[in-house]
This record gives sequence, structure tokens and C-alpha cells, in this order.
Amino acid sequence: MHMRSWTKKRRLIILIFICLAALTAGAGVGSVQMSPGDILAILGHQLFARPLPEGISQNQVSILWTLRLPRCLCAFLVGGALAASGTVMQSVLRNPLASSYTLGVSSGASLGAALVIVSGFLLPVAGFLTLPLAGFIFGLGTVFAVIAFASRMDRGLQNQTIILTGMVFSLFVNALITLVSVLEQNYMQQLLLWQMGSFSGRSWEQAGILAAVLIPGTLYLCHFSRQMDMMTFGEEAAQTMGVDTKRVKLKLIVAASLLTGTAVCFTGTIGFIDLIAPHVARKVFGPAHRYALPVSVLFGGAFMVLADLAARTVLAPTELPVGAVTALIGAPFFAWVYFKEKA
Repeated sequence: MHMRSWTKKRRLIILIFICLAALTAGAGVGSVQMSPGDILAILGHQLFARPLPEGISQNQVSILWTLRLPRCLCAFLVGGALAASGTVMQSVLRNPLASSYTLGVSSGASLGAALVIVSGFLLPVAGFLTLPLAGFIFGLGTVFAVIAFASRMDRGLQNQTIILTGMVFSLFVNALITLVSVLEQNYMQQLLLWQMGSFSGRSWEQAGILAAVLIPGTLYLCHFSRQMDMMTFGEEAAQTMGVDTKRVKLKLIVAASLLTGTAVCFTGTIGFIDLIAPHVARKVFGPAHRYALPVSVLFGGAFMVLADLAARTVLAPTELPVGAVTALIGAPFFAWVYFKEKA
């Protein structure tokens, strides 16, 4: 037992180094290359007013501090939040193909954000919370509609029923977004690019808002690790072990929808991270959620940073939508998991 615990700690240390390497690559690679030493020197200059070494220009400082670091941090936070949400959805619904993307939360959040963008509506006091709140409300409403509709079709809530219902709802909501884009042609290009997902132009303010919602939300989900472990054995078994399954499921779905809604509203629709990360975490660290949940967050964050790096460098100076990059990897992964379950 001690050896197994030490092995997990060693793997966790390796994963943390991978995260740091991904963030370093995301910050350093681009049209202006920067070494890890340059990045550390610029951070020291900006945070602690240390003098810049010779050879580092103010232009490099501006590129790193204003453009790349906020972008990398937003990518890491969004990837981690989507991964945490996917882990919870798969656990609560006992479905390896369940995720915020496949259950329509992302599409619902996108519709809420699109309506806010087109209408220009802002909350009177806290205007900066308008987008994440709209995403949360519409995303939560969509996933509840999916589950309610699927339960009417199939009381046993089989895997295929939930997934197919979620996909149908996603297509319907995406059609509504397209309709909004056509009716409001002044916003068509903005909505189209936003639907494909991008971290371009992210700011420190946006990174701060994401961190303020996503970090506490993820820690809140980690608080339910033990209950999620029990629920993997089935609702009846969990209830005999003292878990109020209905209340816990509601809390988890609401929290997961908040994470997805906030992430989608600031970056656009990015799929498959919430499907891939939980599977990798469980494969490497086992099914216990006290490991699987934080590990999926770290892996999802690192994966998103690298996907964004690929999106902006593979066809430079043209930038690909990061959602296209994750879909190229995630769609085959989705098919593999689906056919593996049926085998």
C-alpha cells in the first residue's frame, strides 16, 4: 500500500512538471522565441522590479506579459475546469461518454452567451458577471432538459439514450445560435469565430475572473470525492452507505454546469477535453476521485495549453480555432471509447 501511494505521488510530481513544461512552451514558443531563462527574467522584472538582462527588449516583455501569459493561464484554467466538469458528469451519470459537451451544457452556455453578445445586456451592478451567469443558467437548463427527456424515453437511462439525447439537443441549440447569427448579421463573424473557440486576446482581467470562479468551483467538487466514489457502485448502494444521492447529484451537476458555463462564455465552445482528461486520469491514477479529479484538472489544463499552442503555430501566421484542434484528437477518442464500451 505504501509503495502504491509513493508511485502515485511520483506520477503526480511528473504530471506537475508536464504542466509547467506546457505553460513554459505556451509562453515561449511563437513568432518571437523566448527561452525559459528569458521567461523567468521577465517575470522577475514584472513582479519584483528586477533589472532586465542584456538581450531582452521591452518588446519581448510586452509580448510575454500582455499577450502570452494571460492567454496561457486562461487556457490552463479553462482546460482544467472542463476536465473537472467531465469527471463529475461521468461519475454522476455512471456513463464514460458523458461530458458537458455531449450533454449539451456547452451548447446551452453558448446560446446564453450569444444572446448576451447580441443584445448588449449587462447586469446593473456586476456587469462582468453577465456572460458567465448567462452561460451557467442556459447550460444548466439544457442538461436538465436532456436528462428529463432521456428519462421519458428510457427509464433505465441507458448510455446510448443519454448521449443521443444530448447530441440531439446540442444540434437543436446550435441551430438556434445559427438563427441568431443570421438575424443579427452584424455579429455573424464574431459569433462564428466565438463558436469555434479561441484564447486570442485574453487579458489579465479575464484570467482573474476565470480563476475566481473556476478554482473555488473545482475545489468544491473535490469536496465530494468520497460521495462520487460511492455513487459509482449505483444509487441504491450509495444510499445504503449514507449518501443523499438526489441532493448530491443536484449539487454536482449545478457546480459542473457553472464551471462549463463560465469557461465557454469567455473562450467559446471547446469540446472533448471534458471527455479525454477523465479517462486518462483514471487510466494512470485509478478510479478513486480524490486522485482522478485533481489529476484530470492538471492534465486538462496542460492539454489545453498545448492545443492552443498548436492552434497558433501550426499554420502561422494563420491561427486555427482551438476547438478544431481538440476535435481532431477528441473525435477519434470518442469513437474508441464508444466501441470499447459496446465490445
